Amino acid sequence: MTSVLYRVPAAPYPKAVMAQGMYIQDDSGKRYLDMSGGAAVSCLGHAHPKIVEAVRDQVGKLAFAHTAFFTNEPQEQLARRLTERFGDPAARAYFTSGGSEANETALKITWQYWAARGKPDKKIIISREHSYHGNTFGVLSVSGNSARRRASAAPLLDWPRIAPCYAHRNRTVDESMEQYVERVSGELESAILKVGADRVAAFICEPVVGSSLGVVAAEAGYLQRIRAICDRYDILWIADEIMCGSGRTGTFFAFEHDGTRPDIATLAKGIGGGYQPLAATVMSGSIADTLRHSGFAHGHTYIGHPVSCAAGCAVQDVLDRDKLLAVTQTCGQRFGRLLAERFCEHPNVSEVRGRGLFWAMELVADRASQRGFPLPDGNALPARLMRTAMETGLICYPGGIEIDGACVPHIMLAPPMILEESHMLEAADKLTAVLDNMLNA
Repeated sequence: MTSVLYRVPAAPYPKAVMAQGMYIQDDSGKRYLDMSGGAAVSCLGHAHPKIVEAVRDQVGKLAFAHTAFFTNEPQEQLARRLTERFGDPAARAYFTSGGSEANETALKITWQYWAARGKPDKKIIISREHSYHGNTFGVLSVSGNSARRRASAAPLLDWPRIAPCYAHRNRTVDESMEQYVERVSGELESAILKVGADRVAAFICEPVVGSSLGVVAAEAGYLQRIRAICDRYDILWIADEIMCGSGRTGTFFAFEHDGTRPDIATLAKGIGGGYQPLAATVMSGSIADTLRHSGFAHGHTYIGHPVSCAAGCAVQDVLDRDKLLAVTQTCGQRFGRLLAERFCEHPNVSEVRGRGLFWAMELVADRASQRGFPLPDGNALPARLMRTAMETGLICYPGGIEIDGACVPHIMLAPPMILEESHMLEAADKLTAVLDNMLNA
């Protein structure tokens, strides 16, 4: 019996009792190889001594001081470090407890910025299909994850959404990649013109789409074209890096791969490494300067929490000390090669794709036709994949989307940056067992 309302209320869950490095152990003694960092959270693995020490020290010095009355040194230090990485010396950071809060904060910053600029009608946020920006009312409204939107049963806002940059499925046989990028990015301009640029506040997208689509990175040139379109029509660009940021792709911000910079970037998950709830909304200096003069009406009890920010600073220390951005690039290349060798010819694997230590395998019922698994049974496949993986002692992150009346599942992998060759091989063996068990039965 339990008094907890679980994520899946009727499901049984093993009880985690301890974790170390790449493994979590339950109360029966079973160990699970954590190859997704939970949900791309545990970037430095479990029980890292540097982060544990920082959290303990901060609790002993200052556990809480409400930011309506005080600032604190961990908040100040972490803000400096994030804005330096953002590449704008006048940028500012706002700290919350999770990704949904960070993206809600980004929306409020956007609306209040335009109101302060004398353009209060700029309210519409354009987003993309198959995106996910959080589970609170505002950010679920701008999410393109139809399953999560339906499940919430909430009266959500219905603003424009355009196609994702998903060449594997959506590029036509007669299109070059450059032509495809021009076409799919051009959907943003069309959407702006349809509703009127004077009513559009921002465009939000994930530079690398995470769990909703299965690690789909923007093709070369796409984000640069998005940046140019937003500038042309005086619209802000919000980069949601909740899952793909904080070094996950081998650069601290995922948008760095594309040689451009958004007006606002949001971070969570890996920024605190799972040691404390932590998220950040980083905004350009021009936005921050406007809000400094106009004010900013927003807040949560735990914003800028000193213990959470101390954990975030310690994560930054380890990233720099151990040169983990470079490690993520080289280790990610080895892991990607192993996944390709093991699974690229698998009859149910449509594509292996990724960047840094952020990878996914897209699954199909028939590789020749690229057809997904028939509904309604196909919709249960991601949950079954997760259960089967757990039974083998593997933590991964399956998901899926509906395409042409069928479910196209994927398995997302976001292992900690302490990943070693032995972990890669163990994960590949267990993934093979999962696919053989599920798809060849």
